[in-house]
Amino acid sequence: MLITTPVGRREAVTAARWPVPEERRTVTVLFADIVGSTGLVERLDPEDVRALQQAYFGTVAAVLRRWHGVVEKYVGDAVMALFGAHASDGFDAYRGVRAGLEIQAALDRRLPAGTRLRVRVGVATGEVLVDLAGTRDGGHGAASGAVITTAARLQEYAPPGGVVVCAATRRAVAGLVEQRPLATLAVAGKAQPLDVWRVTGVARHRPARHDGPLVGRRRELATAGEEIARAVRDRRPRWISLVGPAGSGRSRMLHELVRAVSTVDGDPERWCVAHCPPFPDGELAPLADMVRAVAAVRDTHPPETVRRRLATTLEGLLPPARRGAAAHALAEFLAAPRDAGAAARGAEVWREVLLGLAAAQPLVVAVDDLDRAAPALNRFLHRLFAAANERALPLAVVATHGPGWADLLPGAAGRRRRVPLPPLRTVDTGRLLRHLLDRAGRPAARAAALLPLVGGSPAAAAAYAATPDADGEPGGVPEPVRRLVDARLDRLDGERRAVLMAAAARGAEVPAAAVDRMLGWPAGRAEPVLRALVDAGLLRRTAAGGYAVAEPAVARVAARRLPRAVRAEFTRRLGDAGTVVALRPAGVATDGAGGRAAHPAGAGRRSGGGARPAPVPAAAGRTPGGPAAGADAPVRSPVAGGAGRTGAVAGRPAGVSGGAPAGRARATARTARNRAGRPARGRLGLFPGLVDALPGGPATGSVGQFGPVGGRPGPATGAVGQFVPVGGRPGPATGAVRQVGPVGGRPPTVGPPPPPHGGRARLDAAPAPARPRRTVGAGATAA
Repeated sequence: MLITTPVGRREAVTAARWPVPEERRTVTVLFADIVGSTGLVERLDPEDVRALQQAYFGTVAAVLRRWHGVVEKYVGDAVMALFGAHASDGFDAYRGVRAGLEIQAALDRRLPAGTRLRVRVGVATGEVLVDLAGTRDGGHGAASGAVITTAARLQEYAPPGGVVVCAATRRAVAGLVEQRPLATLAVAGKAQPLDVWRVTGVARHRPARHDGPLVGRRRELATAGEEIARAVRDRRPRWISLVGPAGSGRSRMLHELVRAVSTVDGDPERWCVAHCPPFPDGELAPLADMVRAVAAVRDTHPPETVRRRLATTLEGLLPPARRGAAAHALAEFLAAPRDAGAAARGAEVWREVLLGLAAAQPLVVAVDDLDRAAPALNRFLHRLFAAANERALPLAVVATHGPGWADLLPGAAGRRRRVPLPPLRTVDTGRLLRHLLDRAGRPAARAAALLPLVGGSPAAAAAYAATPDADGEPGGVPEPVRRLVDARLDRLDGERRAVLMAAAARGAEVPAAAVDRMLGWPAGRAEPVLRALVDAGLLRRTAAGGYAVAEPAVARVAARRLPRAVRAEFTRRLGDAGTVVALRPAGVATDGAGGRAAHPAGAGRRSGGGARPAPVPAAAGRTPGGPAAGADAPVRSPVAGGAGRTGAVAGRPAGVSGGAPAGRARATARTARNRAGRPARGRLGLFPGLVDALPGGPATGSVGQFGPVGGRPGPATGAVGQFVPVGGRPGPATGAVRQVGPVGGRPPTVGPPPPPHGGRARLDAAPAPARPRRTVGAGATAA
C-alpha cells in the first residue's frame, strides 16, 4: 500500500501565523481500510459503487471530525487521520481510539440497505515532523515519521471490524478503554516485533487508587474540610472549588476529603461523587454514574433489578405517588444517557432526590474534573445549589477543575471558596519522590537527581519514579508528563508558544532582545509576551533581568518540538554581531569594555566546535588559561537542547597575533574574500522574509563550512572540516573538505551531493586544496 504522498511547495508556509511553521510533535495516527473492497466492487453496478463510496467516506470523515481528527490523505479505500497534529489536549490517543470504535458502529447504521462493510483500523502513537500550515483535511504530506508506517501495518494486521493499537497508544489509553493483547507482529524493516492490543470497547470509569500518605496538602485539606463543616453548622449551602493544573493532585485531594470529612460534630456526612472522564458518553453521563453508585446498580444488572433498586432508593425521599414514575425516569436515564429527553427527565428527578437526601442528613455533592463536563452538568449543579439555598439545607458542592476554567455561580456571594493547589514545596517533593521510588523498588537516592525535573508536580513525580530510564524517552521526559506539557503548550496562542520555545531553545536565561533576534521580530515585540508568560507561570525572571523557563519538563518538551534546522537558525542568529553581550550564558561575566564577554579566571581558551581561540592583545599581556581583561574572549553560542558551542566574538575566528589593528584589518579582508564566493539565497519554510547564505559550491581555494544541526555535527569520513555555527568563518582544514549546509529546512548531509529530486536545491561539493597552517602566539593559529 502506498503510504506516502509528495510534499507540496513550502512557499505557502511563510503565511502561517505561527512563526515556526514546522514542529516535532507526538501525534496519534489512524488508518482505516475496507476489507475485501476489490471483490465487493466487482459485484456491484458502478452507480451502486459510487453510492457506497460516498456513504463510506462521508461517514468516516464525519466521525473523524467529531473526535477532532484531521484527514491527512485518502489512499484508495484507506483513510489516514492525525490526532494532535495541530493542537493537543492530552487525550489525542484516546480520541483516535474512540474514533476507530465509532467508525465501526457508524458504518453499520449509515450504509445503504443490504450493504455491509467490514473495516480494519490501526492506531499508533509516535513522534512526527508536522507542517502546521498543512494540518487540515486533505493536507497531504503534513506529517512525516515512522509512526505512519506503523499505523498502516497495524491496520493490515487488525481483524475485520477490529481496532488494534501499538504499545504507546495502549499506555496512553490505559484505564479508559478495554483492551486485550494479541500476538506480537513482525514488521518488515523493524528490528523488533511490535506488541499489539485489540480494543474491545470503552471502559466504565473506575476511580484511581490512591495509596500511600498525602504529602504537602494538609493545609488545603483542612481549609476545604472547614468549609464543608460551616455548611453543616450554618445550614447554608457552600461551594468549594479545588483548583489546580492537571497533575497537581486534584483527584487525590478529593479522595482524601471524602475520607477526612465523614462526620461533622458527630453527625454522619453523606457523599455523592461523580467523575468526569474525557469526552463522557452523554452530557449528563457523570450524573448517571452517580445514580448508579447511590442505588448500587451495575451495567450488568437486568432492567427489573435496576427498577427495583431505584424504587428502594427513593423510599422516604419522594411521595409514594411519584416513586413509580421517578424510578422509571431514572431507569431510562441509566439505559440511554445520550438521549437528551431521557437525560433531562432523569436529571430533574435526581435533583429532587439529592434535596431529599440533604433534608435527611448533611450531604456533599462532589464532581471531579468539572472542567471536562458539558455545560448541562454545570447548570444542574447551579440549580441544585440554588434550591438548597432556598430550603436552607446543609449541602455542600465540591468541584475540582483547572485554574483557567471560570465557574460563574450566581447568588453565592460569601459562600464560595476557591482552594488553590500550588506546586509542592521542595521538601515535600523530595518526601513524595522517596516514597514513590521505594514503592517502585528503586533506590531512594534517585530522588535528588529527579527533584529538579519534577517541578513540584505530584503527577510528574509519579511518572519519573515509575520510569526507570526517562533519558530514553523523547526529550528525556516520561510519556505522561509529555502529554500534560503538550496540552499546556497548545493552549497558548501562536506568539506565546513561539516565545516560550525560543526561550527553551536558548537553554539558559535569555533577554527579550535575544528572543526578538531569534524570531526575526522588531525590537520590543517579545517583551510583553515574555511578561505574559511569567504571569502564566511558564517563565520566570532571573537575577540578571532576563527570562528562563520555569519548569525543566516544559523546557525540554518545548525545545524538543523545534526542528533541527530551526535550532541551527536560532544558533546562527544568536551569533550575529551586536548580540554577544545580551546573549551571554549564565556564568560568563563581561569585562565592561565595549560590551565584550570575558571568561572567568582559569577558564579554558580552546573554543568548542573547532573554532580558533581569540588573540591576546600585546598591550594587555597573556594569562595562562584565559585572556586578560579586555580581550576578545570566546563566547558560547547556544544550541537548543545541549551545551553551548564556543566561537569567536561575532562568530568570526581570529587569525592574527598580538591583536594589532593591522592584523584585524587583514582578517576582515580575508573574511570578505571568503564570503564573496557564497551567494545568498532565500530559504523557504523557516521564517518569513529570511535570507541566508547557503552553500552554492566553494570558491577556488576556499575552505568548506559545516553548519551544525541540532548542535551535534559529525565529521565526514576521510575529510576534515571546521565546525562553526552557520554564518561564521570556517577554520583551517587538512585535506579535502566539502561545503555542506541545510537547504530548505533539511539537515545537512556529509558526502557526495545527492542527485536532483523533487525540485530540491542541489548541493555542489568540490574539494578545496589544503592550506598551510602557521602558529601565532600561544595556542592561536591562522591560515
